[in-house]
Amino acid sequence: MAVATHRAVLRSTRPSWVLVGAAVLVQIVYPLVPDALTTAVTVCSVVVFFLASLVDVVRVHGVRGGVGLVGVAGGGGLVAEAVGLATGLPFGPYVYTGTLGPEILGVPVIVPLAWAMMAWPALVVGRALARRTGGVVAIGTIALAAWDVFLDPQMVAAGHWVWLAPAPGLPLVPGVPLTNYVGWLVVGALVIGGLARVLGPGPVSAPASGLYLWVYASSVLAHLVFFGLPGSALVGGVLMGAVAIPFAYVRLRRT
Repeated sequence: MAVATHRAVLRSTRPSWVLVGAAVLVQIVYPLVPDALTTAVTVCSVVVFFLASLVDVVRVHGVRGGVGLVGVAGGGGLVAEAVGLATGLPFGPYVYTGTLGPEILGVPVIVPLAWAMMAWPALVVGRALARRTGGVVAIGTIALAAWDVFLDPQMVAAGHWVWLAPAPGLPLVPGVPLTNYVGWLVVGALVIGGLARVLGPGPVSAPASGLYLWVYASSVLAHLVFFGLPGSALVGGVLMGAVAIPFAYVRLRRT
């Protein structure tokens, strides 16, 4: 009886949706708080979003899924960032400014959590838009890397890290070099590929779908209206939208 109850809890989407709602709420609050609180809200947002992804992947794939997400996406993100800080590869030379809290190997702890929090929704996007593993990994990689067209300009504008050679960059998105996005594609492919291998095939999670589509829509709105970054709103809207809009269409057709 206890085992059956435990499995029923894992299958329930309620804990995942509660955390998805919490992540959405924290992100809504972010542009409304005083400047003195924005960094704290940023950290809180990443932690809650990470927990939403972690709980959901455990619901779908069990404890193995949670370990895989933390180890492959979180651990892989940490290694990539530590190597990037030390060598400038694969993203280009950059430094953190010490505003994001405790660090491991010079990398703020919330940074590998951010890699993990979006890796699960990105993999789910790949599962929805492709059938074979190679396609799942390719689309999941693009889904993950395209998010950084929003993330990096926002974090640079907030003063959390600085690019030492920011040009050339994407049109309308100054301050972030093209090498960064190439690095995201390389590391994203390793992270999504590793996660797909560890987890194997699986369903298209509704909570993870909600997280990805929320990030896309809210990022376009926030960059355009609240952050004063119309360039990244436009470019990110197009690049991430190339994945998010077909994904939304597929999900709506299946509901």
